[in-house]
Amino acid sequence: MVGLEYLKSITITSDNMDSIFADLMAVYGDDVWHYIFLLVKSKDAADDITQDVFLNAYRLLHRFEGRSSPKTWLLTIARNKSINWLKSSFIKRVLLMGSVSHTSSQRSAELEALDQMGVSAIWQSVLKLPAKQREVLILDAHYQLSYSEMAGMLQISEGTVKSRLHRARALMELMLKEEGGKL
Repeated sequence: MVGLEYLKSITITSDNMDSIFADLMAVYGDDVWHYIFLLVKSKDAADDITQDVFLNAYRLLHRFEGRSSPKTWLLTIARNKSINWLKSSFIKRVLLMGSVSHTSSQRSAELEALDQMGVSAIWQSVLKLPAKQREVLILDAHYQLSYSEMAGMLQISEGTVKSRLHRARALMELMLKEEGGKL
C-alpha cells in the first residue's frame, strides 16, 4: 500500500515514478472520485476532475514532501479542483445533477428497492446540506480523517471543523426525522 511511511522511505525517481503513481491511483482512485462527486454532484464532472487531479498529482509527485498522508494530499488537490470547477462560468449557467445507483444481482428486487430507498434518502439528505457542512461530514464519516487532517486540508481551525461537523450531524438528524415522518 502506498502510505506516508512508504513514500518517505524512498526516493522518487523517473524510474519508479510510474509504478508509485499507478499504486496511488489503484489505492485512492475511488476515494478521490467519490469525494469529488459529493462536492460537484455530477458523474461526468467527477470523471473529468478525477483525471485532472491525477494528472496534477503525477506532475507534482516528485515534490511530495510527506507533511500529510498521500490520501489527504490527493483529497486536497481534489477539493481545490472541484472548487475551481464549481466557480467556473459554465457551472454558474448550468448545473448537471447525476444520480447514484447501486446494483446487486444476489438479492431480491424488493430488498434491493427498500435498501436503495433508504440509501437514497440518506444521500439526498447529505447532498442537501450546505457545502461546508457536507464536506466535513463526508471527510469524517467516509474518509475517516482526523480533525487536524480536515483542518489542514480545509485551511480552517480544528474548532471550526468540530463546529461544522456538529451542525452537519444535527441537520442530518433533523432531515432524516422529517423524512421518516413523511414515509
